[in-house]
Amino acid sequence: MRENEAGPEGRYRGVAMSYVNNLKMFVRVFELGSMSAAARDQRTSPAVASARISELEKHLGVRLFSRTTRSLQPTENGRIFYDGAKKVLESIDEAEAAVMDVTQNPRGTIFVAAPLGIGRRFIAPHVPAFKDLYPQIDVRLRLSDRSIDVTAEGLDVAFHLGLLDDSTLKVRLIADCPRVLCAAPGYIAQRGMPADGAALVAERHDCLNLRFPGAKEFQWALQTPEGIRRFEISGPFESDDGDVLTGWALDGRGIVMKPVFEVAEHLREGRLVPVATATPPVATQLSSLSQHRRLKDPKVRLFTDFMASHIRDAMRRAMEDRPGAS
Repeated sequence: MRENEAGPEGRYRGVAMSYVNNLKMFVRVFELGSMSAAARDQRTSPAVASARISELEKHLGVRLFSRTTRSLQPTENGRIFYDGAKKVLESIDEAEAAVMDVTQNPRGTIFVAAPLGIGRRFIAPHVPAFKDLYPQIDVRLRLSDRSIDVTAEGLDVAFHLGLLDDSTLKVRLIADCPRVLCAAPGYIAQRGMPADGAALVAERHDCLNLRFPGAKEFQWALQTPEGIRRFEISGPFESDDGDVLTGWALDGRGIVMKPVFEVAEHLREGRLVPVATATPPVATQLSSLSQHRRLKDPKVRLFTDFMASHIRDAMRRAMEDRPGAS
C-alpha cells in the first residue's frame, strides 16, 4: 500500500486511540477525585493527565472539572459525560474481550489485589507460572490487609478474606477458612491457658488484633453453647498487617486469631498452641470480587480460575498437616 493511501487511515487510528486514552483518563480522574492519583493509576505524569483532560474539554467545548489549587470537582457537564464515557469504555472492553475469546489469544494487563498473607503464600508464587502459560498477559499485583474498593481502584479482581456484606460486585467463593485462637507456649506459661472467650475478657489477656481505618472487626466472634457471641478483647499491640500479628504471637506477646492455613506449620511444630478451645472462632471465607463486566474478559476468568485452583490445593495441604487432622 502506498504511503498516501495508508496515511489517512493511520492518522484516524491514532486520533481514535488518543481519544480513548483521554476518556480513560477522564474516568479515572472522576472516580479518584485527583489528577495526580489518576496519573499514577494510568502510569503517566500529572502533566500528561492534565493535558488529556484539557484536550477532551477543548473537543467537547465544555468544562468537565472545576479546578482550584486545593480541590478538583466534576461540573454538571462532567457528571453527565462520565456515564456516557463509562459505557463507551465498557463497550470497547467487551468487544476486545470477545475478540480475544474467539482467537484464544488473551492479552493485556490484569490488575489484582489480595490480603498480604494470601498474596504472599498463594498468589505471588504462582504469578510466574501463570505468565509462562499466558505470555501476553501482564499482572499488576497489589498486596494489603486494608479494605479495597474494587471499582474506585480500577481492579479486575480482588481476593477478600472475610465474611462479606451485600455487594454489587460478582462474588466467587474460593474456600471456607476455619480460624483458630493461638499463642506461644511462653505466653501460656506466663499468663495461663484461657478456657474460653469469657476468660479472655475476665483474665484481661493480651489479644493481638488486626485493625486499620474502616475496619469492622473490633470484637472477636466466637462459637459458644448459646450461639455466636462477640467478645470485647483488648491488648497492647495492633497492626494492619496480619503477618506482623503472627510474628508478635510467636514472640510470646499475646493471643492471635488466624485462619488455620496461615499458622498450620507453627501449630504443627509447637511454636503456637490453640487456646480458648471451648469457644472456637467463627470460620471466615476467601472469595474473589470482580465487577460483573470484568468477568466477561477471558484474561480475568483465566487468572481467577488458575489462582483459585492453586489456593484450594495449598489450603487443603495446610489443613491436612495441622494437628488433630484426620
